[in-house]
Amino acid sequence: MAEQAATPKTARILVVEDEALIRMLLEDMLTDLGHEIAGTAATVEAGKTLAVAGGFDVAILDVNLEGQEIFPVAEILAANGLPFVFASGYGHAALPEQFRDRPILQKPFQGEQLEAALNRLLALA
Repeated sequence: MAEQAATPKTARILVVEDEALIRMLLEDMLTDLGHEIAGTAATVEAGKTLAVAGGFDVAILDVNLEGQEIFPVAEILAANGLPFVFASGYGHAALPEQFRDRPILQKPFQGEQLEAALNRLLALA
């Protein structure tokens, strides 16, 4: 399949990240790329609430939130057909089998890697 030059789209993005400094940095990176922050959450429960409420185009999910895994939020997003990317210091091997085909941003990541991952997600949306 030939790679298309995607026109960058702006998106409303849900960010689920428990570390405040990383969350703020991620928000800055996303707004610098022209995206809108639709919501942020620091816990699995808050992430589930926002995932059910919707109102966003894609989500960025930290895999480990204060010792809890993000997978209940990922299950809600997958069931609703919403694209998402995992952010983790671990690779695909740390993901359950059902999510191993999902994109992952390897922490620490740069703005260019974030932009590329979002462009791939938005091309599918």
